[in-house]
Amino acid sequence: MLSEDMIPQKWYNIQADMPVKPMPMLNPKTKEPVTVDDLSSLFCRECSSQELNQTDRWIDIPDEVRQRYANYRCTPLVRAYGLEEALGTPAHIYFKNESVSPIGSHKLNSALAQAYYCKQEGVTNVTTETGAGQWGAALSYAAKVFGIEAAVYQVKISYEQKPYRRSIMQVFGALVTPSPSMSTRAGKDILTRTPNHQGSLGTAISEAVELARMTPGCKYTLGSVMNHVTLHQTVIGLEAEKQMELTGEYPDIVIGCFGGGSNFGGIAFPFMRHNFSGERNTRFIAAEPASCPKLTQGKFEYDFGDEAGYTPLLPMYTLGHDFQPSNIHAGGLRYHGAGTIVSQLLKDGYMEAVDLEQTETFKAGCLFAKTEGIIPAPESCHAIAAVIREAEKCKETGEEKTILFCLSGHGLIDMTAYDQYLAGNIH
Repeated sequence: MLSEDMIPQKWYNIQADMPVKPMPMLNPKTKEPVTVDDLSSLFCRECSSQELNQTDRWIDIPDEVRQRYANYRCTPLVRAYGLEEALGTPAHIYFKNESVSPIGSHKLNSALAQAYYCKQEGVTNVTTETGAGQWGAALSYAAKVFGIEAAVYQVKISYEQKPYRRSIMQVFGALVTPSPSMSTRAGKDILTRTPNHQGSLGTAISEAVELARMTPGCKYTLGSVMNHVTLHQTVIGLEAEKQMELTGEYPDIVIGCFGGGSNFGGIAFPFMRHNFSGERNTRFIAAEPASCPKLTQGKFEYDFGDEAGYTPLLPMYTLGHDFQPSNIHAGGLRYHGAGTIVSQLLKDGYMEAVDLEQTETFKAGCLFAKTEGIIPAPESCHAIAAVIREAEKCKETGEEKTILFCLSGHGLIDMTAYDQYLAGNIH
């Protein structure tokens, strides 16, 4: 099921079809809705325009970006026969394997687009944050592809737990700094309040945003949460839709792990448009960590996207921008809030959310590795654990449901986490 012809020519903009549009982002000073001009002071202009676009269903993928996609897309759609057999379930389980990208995860889908748009705008430097390091690796590589310098703030606990992620970014030429650091005012303030702060995506975003604002010719880029990021990720679901047609099946359930919403939205949104039209009645499940349960236990309210309060106010499910998550190994899911689109969809009942303990997710990841031969990233283990729950329900009821999930990345650079799990040191 690999074919360059499967690669979409357009991204799908779910905002155009949503029965209730996401509430506007607000300027924290004026409390007025932000404009493209407001966002363009931080992001490149094209991404800022895509962020606020609630009218165009389809956005053209630039030819140069699509050519870069062709280096690794269309990614495989695989039926998990081994997992089905091990579970003894009548469910048919499929996964979209995004781990085959050059940097091992789905993050490159948006990194290439953002780096391209920045280059077209004449930007010379980009900054970003990263949790587990997958987004940082993707942005570092994409920046090198388009001849831009990259600076990455990596959450300190992940910087220490995942040294090879750091090395990958450095191989691609990026400057990598553990966050919080003493290199920015935001970092200094955080460390003054909490000297042993192990970092969060909120702290790293604050530092990256500050650096972007202080550096001429520099723009900030983001790997999740924002609408334009999820837009770029819809290549996943659009490809999967075509591939599912070839199998003669259609998903009853679509599942993705959840940190800010990029891979979940990427796999889910193209299928969700058929629910809006009444053609289908697919369930959509976001799987988040129990230690950072913004969807299942957060409040829907306006909040900052970072700890220091540099970003616009976002209408989202949030645990509070000063929330400090525990040091779980799924670093890409340790974010306090959800994207505005997903938040609105959850609020309106178009999707569900479950939270899972770390031990359950690693157990699921190990079973998947044994049955399918792929060691999944700790983040992806959350999706697999949610899939297993649903497959076991099918076993109990005898229902032959079709389940599709996104394998957002491999775990080959996360083996220290698996070592700790196998040694019984993860609880």
